Amino acid sequence: MPSSLHNRVVEAVGIPIVDGRTPAGTVMLSEELERTQGVSRSVVREAVRVLGAMGLVESVKRVGIRVRPQSVWNAFDPLLIRWRLAGAGRGAQLRSLTELRASVEPMAAELAARHCPQAMSGELMTVAAQMRTVGRAGDLERFLALDIHFHRLVLHGSGNEMFAKLDEVIAAVLSGRTGLGLMPAHPHETALQWHVDVADAIQGGHPGRARESMELIMRRTIAEVEESWAHTPRLFF
Repeated sequence: MPSSLHNRVVEAVGIPIVDGRTPAGTVMLSEELERTQGVSRSVVREAVRVLGAMGLVESVKRVGIRVRPQSVWNAFDPLLIRWRLAGAGRGAQLRSLTELRASVEPMAAELAARHCPQAMSGELMTVAAQMRTVGRAGDLERFLALDIHFHRLVLHGSGNEMFAKLDEVIAAVLSGRTGLGLMPAHPHETALQWHVDVADAIQGGHPGRARESMELIMRRTIAEVEESWAHTPRLFF
């Protein structure tokens, strides 16, 4: 099936659910989606499968496609994260992801300083140096790619497979922050230096320094974006 059709149906059904326009408990029929979206049954079936994996819907025999409550959504799905960052749930999503990063990444940096393979730590140093050069030049698109790669290396360098699996989640929030204009045109010099400090501590095998430098990055990140969620209530399931 053409991927464009499949993606269109996934977005047409999924985004209104995430935005709250299609509330939990709503029942949709495959036949109705085929008609309104102008696609075949197989396209709808595959789209529902994807949305089901995200926890947004469930197929109920002799009932239809039922929208599920937010409490059962797959909060770590990168597509769901992108939708929330682009919609009404932006503040809550940024807050949750930033708090997650602040909890995980300092520990990942500490572990990487203990366990990261030499080739990976060398690559991390190279990326940190490139980030400083590109950041000073104000090339945010290139800086974003390097930033994502840097944090991915730290997560994978920890040797913790669960931390490593968060790489796409963190990539999504870094991309979202840039896309929403929450990044300065030129990254702060101190933040650029902290990335170099993290890489240097990891390569040199200094766990405490690696953790402290990453914590400085996370505190700076929170300070730069917390205004976006200042009046957003927390969710309790």
